[in-house]
Amino acid sequence: MYEYLTGMISIVAPQYIVIDVNGVGYKLLVANPYRFQEDPTTKVRVYVYQAVRDDNIALFGFVDQAEKRLFMQLINVSGIGPKSALAILANPDHQGLVDAIASNNIGYLTKFPGIGKKTASQIVLDLKDKLASTAGGDLFSPAQETTSDTNPALDDALAALKALGYKEREVKKVKKELDDQQGTTDEYLREALRLLS
Repeated sequence: MYEYLTGMISIVAPQYIVIDVNGVGYKLLVANPYRFQEDPTTKVRVYVYQAVRDDNIALFGFVDQAEKRLFMQLINVSGIGPKSALAILANPDHQGLVDAIASNNIGYLTKFPGIGKKTASQIVLDLKDKLASTAGGDLFSPAQETTSDTNPALDDALAALKALGYKEREVKKVKKELDDQQGTTDEYLREALRLLS
């Protein structure tokens, strides 16, 4: 029903965020809420998925469309529900997950909470071919070249540039320019787009 919500993040909690859209607060369950901890006066776009069960309606939030697509692929696997999929996506190395599925690396998959060997095998069986065609190289790689753990805001901005279609060499060039600066993901992204134009 919903594709995305655009508004200001009003609450960041350990398991969810609340996005204020024109005075209405939407509670979104997210993989890593602290990625959204930026300037509360800046509007952000959060992609959403609505899960409806007999006893519950929940909204799940994602940083970008690639993360949402990966979530959708995961919940289609037998034995993986939305909360298990979020736990898997909490690991920021989405490309590592895609690579593990492509290479049949069951050991990598079983390190996630609630994922045993049987479920890991099912993930590989169901998603190996689908993710190979969807991944498009480094689409699920939020910080493949920038896994520094020192500046997640910059890493997220560089991931957004890749998602927008900028080449790896262009992203690396911009990273060198932005490495010594401080800012939010949005500020980094604006400056990067200015440098690339």
